[in-house]
Amino acid sequence: MKQPSAKPEAPWDTSSHQDFYRYYENESSSAAARARFASIQATLLRVTGWAGRTLRVADVGCGAGTQSALWAARGDHVFGADINQALIALARRRAASAGLAIRFEVASATALPWDDQSIDICIAPELLEHVADWRSCLREFVRVLKPGGALYISTSNRLCPFQEEFDLPAYAWYPARLKRHYEELARTTRPELAGYATYPAVNWFSFYALRAHLGQYGMRCLDRFDLIDQSSCKPAARATVRALRALAPLRWCGHVLTPYTTLLGVKPGA
Repeated sequence: MKQPSAKPEAPWDTSSHQDFYRYYENESSSAAARARFASIQATLLRVTGWAGRTLRVADVGCGAGTQSALWAARGDHVFGADINQALIALARRRAASAGLAIRFEVASATALPWDDQSIDICIAPELLEHVADWRSCLREFVRVLKPGGALYISTSNRLCPFQEEFDLPAYAWYPARLKRHYEELARTTRPELAGYATYPAVNWFSFYALRAHLGQYGMRCLDRFDLIDQSSCKPAARATVRALRALAPLRWCGHVLTPYTTLLGVKPGA
């Protein structure tokens, strides 16, 4: 069963700016979004070897539920959570229209509404950067995963200057003090800087730092280069992937050139 939190959660603003809602309403139903989520699903099923199983899948920060719908259409038991009440309402309407049984809840990633060791795959896309208490998020992800369960994270990359969180050039490389200044502007007088997000990005990660933190829970972590399916690569690309995996400095350079951090962690005790 879920263990009670040591202290009550701070109140969350579950509202949504109209421009933010409209953007995600349109973006979440685009062909590009569906293709991106389908690629994540295919990667997870390939790496885990669970394509033939019916799974319990948690979509944390699910937004309008596009990714949740892909897993539900496969026959999996899907649970979605997001702090944005308007997007959860949209996700519920879309699921009902498609005849998909998905349990969507307005909830914080720092206190997930699911039991201990109840989830096979936990997916957290573009979430950690927006939650100040990101350590509690990771603790919750590990808590709800079954032994041997898989955690997929995509989030900001502090190594790479390219990013989409703030409408500012090379923002990921700004010093912390300057970032705090623009975060405050995004929350107050300049909301357009962060796309009118109620909770703009406040955290910037690297794969290496996340791997070290999850290692405290015994998680084995793979990065974006480990997840590439070499069987679908041409010879030159296959050689590049092998070099990236074999040479640590080259792998680090690869992370510098990719805008988002991607990580797959496996919980010990299969």
